[in-house]
Amino acid sequence: MLVGACLVLGGSQVVAALTDMNVYAACFLIPLVVAVYVIVGGLRSTFLCDYTHTVILFLAIFIFGFLMYCTSPIIGSPSAFYDLLVSASQQMPIARNTEGSYLTFRSVDGLIFAVDLLVAGFSTVWLDQAYWQRAIASRPETSVRAYLLGGIAWYGIPYGFATAMGLGCAALTSSPSFPTYPQALTSAQNNAGLSSPATAIALLGKGGAVLMLLLLFMAVTSSTSAELIAVSSLLTFDVYKTYIHPASSSQRLVQVSHAGIVIYALVLATFCCILNAAGVNLTWLLTVLGVIVGAAGLPVGLVLLWPRMSTAATIASPWIGLAMGLIAWFVTTVKRSGSITVDTTGDVTNAVAGNLASCGGGAVVAFVLTFIFPKQHISTQARDIERANKIKGVRAPTVESTSPDPQHSPEGEVGDAEKAAEISTAKEGPINKHEKPPKSSPEAEAVVPTGNELVDYLEAKQMEPMDPELVKKGEKLAVAFNWIYLLIALILVPFTLFGTGYVYNKAFFTGWVVVSFIWVWVSMLICVIYPVVESAGALKHISRGLWMDAMSLFGKSKPRAREAYGTA
Repeated sequence: MLVGACLVLGGSQVVAALTDMNVYAACFLIPLVVAVYVIVGGLRSTFLCDYTHTVILFLAIFIFGFLMYCTSPIIGSPSAFYDLLVSASQQMPIARNTEGSYLTFRSVDGLIFAVDLLVAGFSTVWLDQAYWQRAIASRPETSVRAYLLGGIAWYGIPYGFATAMGLGCAALTSSPSFPTYPQALTSAQNNAGLSSPATAIALLGKGGAVLMLLLLFMAVTSSTSAELIAVSSLLTFDVYKTYIHPASSSQRLVQVSHAGIVIYALVLATFCCILNAAGVNLTWLLTVLGVIVGAAGLPVGLVLLWPRMSTAATIASPWIGLAMGLIAWFVTTVKRSGSITVDTTGDVTNAVAGNLASCGGGAVVAFVLTFIFPKQHISTQARDIERANKIKGVRAPTVESTSPDPQHSPEGEVGDAEKAAEISTAKEGPINKHEKPPKSSPEAEAVVPTGNELVDYLEAKQMEPMDPELVKKGEKLAVAFNWIYLLIALILVPFTLFGTGYVYNKAFFTGWVVVSFIWVWVSMLICVIYPVVESAGALKHISRGLWMDAMSLFGKSKPRAREAYGTA
């Protein structure tokens, strides 16, 4: 709900500012439009729309970048950009920045806000179902590389776009083409995300507003579609199938999924309307997001990474951490600001106390409760044991060892999951990656049905144990990149630039601009070009089938066989 609100509320407020559209109508329009194409196309439509939206988004970013650094008569070069920022620093100095300058990394409020964003971003990546679904949709051995490439590509957007359009807002405030000239944007307008649209209007007039609106719509709808799919999946499989109707058919689950998409779209739209009526904006949501969800981030990570993590700690630590975060947030707000309002709670310094207490408190409580209540819940259901064995690379002993119908499997007869895994390993031994059993073998067919035809097909015909060698390589790659990121992005660069209080000279700023724009190009290559190269074989196969179909319409060739499309 909170991630969706960041997308929809932030987008709606910008749309309303650019077009004079009613903000409440925009809050409903955005999620409902997305819901339509998600229902029609499902998860596949989100992948296709994500790609096409990303292509359009990069085109818009490149237009703004080339205007800012090359062709615009207002700026047109990094040198002119630098001179305008020097002038803006004198006319509109920033409190708690070195010399009040826009050309320094030493910004106290910026550092505090970075901590707020770090907690919020870290927690939502661990907790948001949308991230998990994208990982599940890829091969486990290659998902590490995919996420590393995604992280590199993502960073180019805030780095490159904020350099051009965020600093551009300050630089162009003195231009007669700026929409609020001769006044600067108010704090409320900046917090609502209007700095980039103002820069776009200053550069291109109404055309800039249209292009910015297109860019915004592409970004918001692409991200919102992932949230709709995620919530629909949770409602369908984690609520409806688990607790309401376990024996549901695939057709029924699809209907429930569609209903879940519509329900969530309406609830999210209503929630955003309530937030807007309360005076909440995108910056407030990003600032306090970690306070509300941060307590669960590390405990969920420990479930996967720490074998001793107990059931009691998993369940209780997020709630206790949330309570600690809320107390720290409200007490700090009262002591520093005197009252609790939307403005005071959205102060970055007040919120950082809650963010750190929530995130750190959840982690500390998780460790403490694990040592006090060390017991772990271990499932004894046949399908859970079978799936755990498959993940570990352990062959199922026999077909008869699992019940053909999970709804009629007598609980308690299966025994402890760990013992079953040990017995299975002792009998069969781990699967050698060079000796995969044929699909028709009993080992390959010993799959417990779930009731979902698609899941059953994938488990029986497609899913195989992970290759241990590839898993090790992926793990080493992940650890190495984490250390590199920690040392460079979180220690070396920010500590050096912040600690010295260095105010950029023209040469350094030009280098900063060049690197930021190169990074946008790298992001484009990863997101737009690389997927096409990687899928060249499948695209060629599909294109050949389409060509054969087209030629058959003119009688120049026989209609292609169904197999022409292959498995693409």
